[in-house]
Amino acid sequence: MEKIIDIIDSIAHEKGLPPESAKEAFKTALVQTAKRVICETCDYDAEIDEVNKTYILRQKITVVEADDPRLVDEPEKYIALEEAREIDPDAEIDDELTGEPINLEKYGRSAAAALYHEIEYHIQRFVEEQMFNKYKAMIGTIVSGPVTRVDSEENTYIEIDEVRAVLPKRNRIKGESFRVGETIKGILRYVGIDKKFGIHLEISRTMPKFLEELLRQEVPEIADGLVIIEKSARIPGERAKVALTATSPSVDPVGATVGVRGVRINAVSQELHGENIDCIEYSPIPEIFVARALSPAIISSVKIEGEKAVVTLPSDQKSKAIGRSGINIRLASMLTGYQIELAEIASTATCTTTEGGIEEEKPLNPDALKALFGE
Repeated sequence: MEKIIDIIDSIAHEKGLPPESAKEAFKTALVQTAKRVICETCDYDAEIDEVNKTYILRQKITVVEADDPRLVDEPEKYIALEEAREIDPDAEIDDELTGEPINLEKYGRSAAAALYHEIEYHIQRFVEEQMFNKYKAMIGTIVSGPVTRVDSEENTYIEIDEVRAVLPKRNRIKGESFRVGETIKGILRYVGIDKKFGIHLEISRTMPKFLEELLRQEVPEIADGLVIIEKSARIPGERAKVALTATSPSVDPVGATVGVRGVRINAVSQELHGENIDCIEYSPIPEIFVARALSPAIISSVKIEGEKAVVTLPSDQKSKAIGRSGINIRLASMLTGYQIELAEIASTATCTTTEGGIEEEKPLNPDALKALFGE
């Protein structure tokens, strides 16, 4: 075991681990090996001798009263107070003393093999823990990589750095299909660790957060904090709405996000399989926010009643407010958080007449319309 520190340092360098983490893994391996080959129920303490570049392994023994039955049942783990004070005069009940250094080499090849496997196991656990923490910190950010496999259930497997991620079919935009070797992007939504399969990553292309991160990559004003994405809502692959606000009065949040001739928003739409993206200016006033969210419909008034927003609008704007298959009103509701109820205003042609010097507005009847505009 000479120069064990040099061996541990080389392992740390090879695995990309901090040297201290590798040393902790080695000390844990020493303790577990001692339990396996010497005494399974005993406790051990391992230290590293930095000067001699070797290890020091000792058994821990607990101080108890002379009449404690554990002295008879487990004499290898306990020591009587009087006997302990011969070793350490300051010893007290429940103190832990350490025995003479243990050399695992004296326990033959089985101990060496056990130590090797324990070191390998604990180093791998440290590597996985480091990777787990790395990817856990990346949750909510965009990752990308080449497709390595698409299984029979249409789950797509992607290689991201040193691990493999999965894009489940449920997290894929409707109508998308991927080929092996094709590079795709997604938002990292989950990181797990499995004893059998190691690190497990799951990505998504349907979350509103994916749209927001794509906009952050494409629009410098969003990346710099001049434009803030307040809220977003998506029906993946069909349509999305994004509420924006600017931190400076000199910045137009919608114009900056859309870009000249829509170049910025179109780039994001293309990544989202042609998803149409509506950008609106956010307002902290619920009535104004709801009215803007129903764009392109022109709204007459909005009344907030608890969790419901009653929207009054001309009858010819109702179809625009609802949208094809109800998509516009659904997105507006998702974006604002209100249940939206539409109330129509009947559109009636009127004319102005004067009676006794007073102007009065009256509905036009069909005969009056013919007289004005002909048959």
